[in-house]
Amino acid sequence: MGNSVERYLDESSDPPVCGLLHRPQSANGDALVLTHGAGANCQSPLLAALAEAFACGGMTVLRCDLPFRQVRPHGPPGPGSAARDREGLRQAVVAARRMAPGRVFLGGHSYGGRQASLLAADDPSVAAAMLLLSYPLHPPRRPTQLRTAHFPQLHVPSLFVAGSRDEFASIKEITKALELIPAPTRLLVIEGAGHSLGNRGELPAIAAKVATAFGDFIGQASGPRSV
Repeated sequence: MGNSVERYLDESSDPPVCGLLHRPQSANGDALVLTHGAGANCQSPLLAALAEAFACGGMTVLRCDLPFRQVRPHGPPGPGSAARDREGLRQAVVAARRMAPGRVFLGGHSYGGRQASLLAADDPSVAAAMLLLSYPLHPPRRPTQLRTAHFPQLHVPSLFVAGSRDEFASIKEITKALELIPAPTRLLVIEGAGHSLGNRGELPAIAAKVATAFGDFIGQASGPRSV
């Protein structure tokens, strides 16, 4: 019997926590909450591949729909949805803590990762470490509109994963931005990848690489800073 995947819904929290729960065959006690970008949902191929890779390593994984996606099945988040989306991530972490006795990690792709980092900057206790995939450092072709004002307040160890062809952040730009973060950081570069980090056929191998890098990072995060 291998890892299992089941629908998860907790309507007792506000906002509700809704998504898919991966239970590993051999749990190590840790959990990871993962969320999606502005144009996707928790069933995105990237999140599915990552959840499977982390579950194979023993983590319980909850990939969740942000509150804006629970209300709108399609389209980007509205102008006033960010604060509620962050509260939705907080509630997802609370749910994960009920299922796993060990550490809880928080991660997301693009918009979801940005909201996770804002939440962690405001409340460092929310997660033991962060997994930030394709962080949208700035809008495409607008390199001066940086989304880094909260980086100096981010005291949670964070692994950033970036494609070398991501138009939301060049490797040079993201490397420089990580210097603003006081917590341990590391950058994993996916060569040749854009903002989506890979096509469907490539994602299992990429996800396995990310899971291995994250496992190494959380084992070393208390040591010297590495970018």
